[in-house]
Amino acid sequence: MVNALLYDCFSGIAGDMHIGALVDVGVPAAHLRAELDKLSLAAEFELRLERDIKMGIAGVKATVVVDDAAPKPHRHLADIAHIIQAAGFDAGVERRAIGMFQALAEAEAQVHGIDIEAVHFHEVGATDAIVDITAAAIGLECLGVERVWCGEVEVGGGMVRCAHGLMPVPAPATAALLRGAPCRFGGVAAEATTPTGAAILKGAVDVFDAPRGFIPSRIGYGVGQADFKIPNVLRVMQGQMEAPAERSAYNVETNVEVECNVDDMSPEAFGPLIDALMEAGAKDVFVAPGLMKKSRPGHRVSVLAPPAKLPAIAERLLRGSTTLGLRRHDVEKWMLPREAVEFPSSFGAVRLKVAHLPGGAKRWKVEHDDVARLASERGGDYLAVKAALEREAAAWMNG
Repeated sequence: MVNALLYDCFSGIAGDMHIGALVDVGVPAAHLRAELDKLSLAAEFELRLERDIKMGIAGVKATVVVDDAAPKPHRHLADIAHIIQAAGFDAGVERRAIGMFQALAEAEAQVHGIDIEAVHFHEVGATDAIVDITAAAIGLECLGVERVWCGEVEVGGGMVRCAHGLMPVPAPATAALLRGAPCRFGGVAAEATTPTGAAILKGAVDVFDAPRGFIPSRIGYGVGQADFKIPNVLRVMQGQMEAPAERSAYNVETNVEVECNVDDMSPEAFGPLIDALMEAGAKDVFVAPGLMKKSRPGHRVSVLAPPAKLPAIAERLLRGSTTLGLRRHDVEKWMLPREAVEFPSSFGAVRLKVAHLPGGAKRWKVEHDDVARLASERGGDYLAVKAALEREAAAWMNG
């Protein structure tokens, strides 16, 4: 079993909400304050923690009060990294905190089309943001979590004022940081997830999905400053779950899986549909027969695609089939590392797909297109040519 954490950002996430949720779930306030006192900025702020209730939900409200007389410099990443490194935190805290600011800098650099070293932090370089992110790193290390999950993130709606003027929600840096994460828009008419909150998720979350077999043991609520039509709180759950397979042995990517059931379409139409979905960017399309409602025979169409291709996939699926709706969910795809190699067979050069198994073993397969081409060129039988190539490939791979 591993010590796991689950973020439930149904009302978004901000740095102060995150501090409150961590304290409510079990991070000792005294420990958090003692660690934050190591910062050279300690004289510039006060961390206030109090019990509060938001629309019937009780939790901890955190407020970082900054000395108005303190200077408000526009810091670069190197400046912030120096502040964190000079504090003498444990290695894990330092790594987490700098990593979150690194993610913020990369997002800002991408948004503005500049080098990361040239990024001037504005709001997120202020004292309260440094406290928010450093406190996040301190709290996560204190809890000793080994695996962090997060479901759908509410980003909010409307407009937000930032250093570059009025911008639509989510702010540009927030949008960049949440790339690949499942988001919900417009649940509240304000900024629900801030750049600081998004950076915390970027640096903390291992998987953006609902965990399977998660057994919560402690639940904490961080109360936000604003009032929404829903409770403005961040829920964090700590618990146990079965240890997942070691990710480092695999290539891991996030995809979206789109499905629909069809029971009133000619089987001849599935061929053009599959071709259209592949042209739209699908990585794989699978059609399986089944028994639908009223005992009608039908098919389930499943499409695996990158998240960015979802609009095109949905459009092709709805236009190219008789379905009236579809289902979608995010999936984490684990793949064996693979490579394409060429070996000199007696038939000529032939490609092999070689997969690297955990533990160092290899599995390989002769490329189908090469087998078909050689069989056609030599007027031979496909199966016979394939068997001969597999014997030669085995000798070559094991030699």
